Amino acid sequence: MILTVTLNTALDITYRVPALTPHASHRVTDVAERPGGKGLNVARVLAALGHDTVVTGFAGGPAGAVLRDLLAPLAPVDALVPVAGTTRRTIAVVDDTTGDTTQLNEPGPAVTPEEWAAFLASYGKLLRDAEAVALCGSLPPGIHVGAYAELVRHARAAGVPVLLDTSGEPLRRGIAARPDLVKPNADELAQLTGSREPLRATHDARRRGAHAVVASLGADGMLAATAEGMWQATPPTRMKGNPTGAGDSAVAGILSGLVEQLPWPQRLARAVALSAATVAAPAAGEFDPGTYEDLLPRVEVTAHATAA
Repeated sequence: MILTVTLNTALDITYRVPALTPHASHRVTDVAERPGGKGLNVARVLAALGHDTVVTGFAGGPAGAVLRDLLAPLAPVDALVPVAGTTRRTIAVVDDTTGDTTQLNEPGPAVTPEEWAAFLASYGKLLRDAEAVALCGSLPPGIHVGAYAELVRHARAAGVPVLLDTSGEPLRRGIAARPDLVKPNADELAQLTGSREPLRATHDARRRGAHAVVASLGADGMLAATAEGMWQATPPTRMKGNPTGAGDSAVAGILSGLVEQLPWPQRLARAVALSAATVAAPAAGEFDPGTYEDLLPRVEVTAHATAA
């Protein structure tokens, strides 16, 4: 099975309005609730690709109870650790006129040292059966900034390939623990390395400790620097829709390709096609299968022969 870790899970709430106007009252035309957080989105896409998945992290309070109720009928197995605090909500407001999405993210519950210790014990047990693990998203209050570095070290000690998808100081510390993969977006990569030039920044990130770095470049696709070589995968067309969760689908593509031992060009093509197909889907954690099947053979993958 593939394990995904979401320390800061969320109850995702999406409102649709005819048009979003600042300082005005709005009539909501549709409301949707879904279990959210980056690792949960990754797990749902992995399950749709046919992989057994287990999700862990924290959930608590009324929002956490709703999240777990919504997760129960879905394919990923729930191994979330309960906390006394209340799981955060993320509010997405979709403007039907423009297609733009405005996102409001709550900070998450404070996690106690005892709750963190309980999570570590559960995480260690889950690693015994894991083929790979993804560590995803922000840290909730109360969790030390080196938490992902600690989890990377546990996975490596257990011999489990580990992918890290976070930002800021948790990424900086986590990458030093030598994860197998990191997947920053362009902004996160620039914050980590100080460079906005993708080739240089990706190589710099890899020198900081990751065995492979896969950078999301938005409409320009994805760029991978690995021990086997360097490639860029570009979607055949620019997709219109909601980009929320597109990066999580890319993580699922990379991780599934790792477990299936696909060559890097095929992993990248899958990740880019899934990411684009998620933009065409109504919510994070989902992708449009028809769009995915159409795009996959048309993703262009180019090798880069030299380092930046």
